[in-house]
Amino acid sequence: MNITTRFTEEMVSLAKSYCDDPDEAAAPEGGGSFAEYAMISLHGLRIFLDETYEMIIDRLEVMPPILEVVGLEADDLPDPSTLNKWLDKIVMQVWRVLLRHSAQLHDPSPHVAVDATYYERSPASKHYCDRTDYRVQTVVEATKLVDTETQAILDVHCTTTREGSDAEVCAQLARRYAGELQTLAADKGYDSQPLRETLRDMGIRPLVKHRVFAPYDHAHNARIEDDLYNQRSMTETVNSSVKRSYGSAVRAREWYREFREIVLMCLVYNIKQYVTR
Repeated sequence: MNITTRFTEEMVSLAKSYCDDPDEAAAPEGGGSFAEYAMISLHGLRIFLDETYEMIIDRLEVMPPILEVVGLEADDLPDPSTLNKWLDKIVMQVWRVLLRHSAQLHDPSPHVAVDATYYERSPASKHYCDRTDYRVQTVVEATKLVDTETQAILDVHCTTTREGSDAEVCAQLARRYAGELQTLAADKGYDSQPLRETLRDMGIRPLVKHRVFAPYDHAHNARIEDDLYNQRSMTETVNSSVKRSYGSAVRAREWYREFREIVLMCLVYNIKQYVTR
């Protein structure tokens, strides 16, 4: 069984585990709509195969074994514009639940690390810019919570405004996993005493180096276990792997679609790591 087939099986399984009716027909029947799990799976394949909306439909038309896993036939495939519009219908909460489920495939450890990276918008064509009066070129900051033992992405926070400090974003991500984590490692950019206190209140040991302004800062840093803290570099490895596989730019033009696309990249990354290990 090839990797694409294994990926599709896991993607469909995760999507069905979220949906209310996993036995619903994937293709429209009697003028109905596509099943949500089928559209989620097609979006996952779009990212996994690194294709545009138009090209993923063309490519899947000649991949009947993959379509069979989803529950579709070549004649059932949606129009590219229909697949595009479904990204609006599938809200961020759905993608976050699926991301969390994909991380559970790896049996994550209680040791995590946090780091941020940036995604640009892919260049828009001159025709598109003229037709839509599009001039904005934003950069999305994505902060990922990564399990340092399995390198699975547990959660991601996206922003284009950069409102709030890195420490506040870190606390927000950790709060979603309160009770499951033992340690959280981060670089000196997250040096914040309120963050350390917040993590301790949640039962999480902060592994965040102090910026050195006085001799006692050296003493604080010396108490941090190097073996656990040095695993922080796994977040950089994961960020690099995601960008090499799925690109360092997002194709979507609206901010909320950009966020969903980045979470989808993380979801696809988790599943791919699971089926190839």
